[in-house]
Amino acid sequence: MKPFPPWLLPVREACGTIEAEQLTRYVPPEGADVRRGAVLMLFSEGPLGGEVLLTERAHDMRSHPGQVSFPGGSVDPGESVVEAALREAEEEVGVVPSSVEVFGMLPELWLPPSNFAVTPVLGWWREPAEVGVVSEAEVHAIHHAPIAELMDPEHRVTVRHPNGYTSPGFLIGTDKDVILWGFTGGIVARLFDYLGWTRPWDSSRVRDLPAYMLQGDSRTQRNARAGLLDISDEEHERRERP
Repeated sequence: MKPFPPWLLPVREACGTIEAEQLTRYVPPEGADVRRGAVLMLFSEGPLGGEVLLTERAHDMRSHPGQVSFPGGSVDPGESVVEAALREAEEEVGVVPSSVEVFGMLPELWLPPSNFAVTPVLGWWREPAEVGVVSEAEVHAIHHAPIAELMDPEHRVTVRHPNGYTSPGFLIGTDKDVILWGFTGGIVARLFDYLGWTRPWDSSRVRDLPAYMLQGDSRTQRNARAGLLDISDEEHERRERP
């Protein structure tokens, strides 16, 4: 069992001080009837030091194909956000819930197009084990993204959607040909900003989204216009089906 690492202490401390507006422009309206969701931001240690676990959605999904995100989804009735985040991580990639030490949560964030109020749950993988794609229909690949590489200016780009929307992004994967952007990319970028981990990078380096990430219905395009690409309606419909 790995002890809680010193490099992760600033992240744990940030959970008690960071505000939703420092992570996103969107927060759930007071009293709104929203759909609750949770994602697991799971930290571990690898060959290059600290890492965060990311999943890449299947490339043939109807909405958000190829989108890189944290494991997560809808909160079931009677379930806490922590339970939901751990359950989804187990269902998607086989993370054993008991192997994770949950050490905090970020503020609840809102995705207006799908009306999801999403709570990022932060966990330390104190007993890491082999994980793999549990459902090929949903997950294309798993990425153990080194934090050192995410902070490297050479792996930072401005991502451009054909509709003109742009956002900060990261190039991840072995060949740095996988794009992390949108809702998840925004959380990573703004959390790094808050922690003082961000290094100066060239925002004029623009990377267009690949064709496989542009296949989808009108809801995907709507979400892209808002810069909110995560926890889709498709995921909600899957969870609702018997």
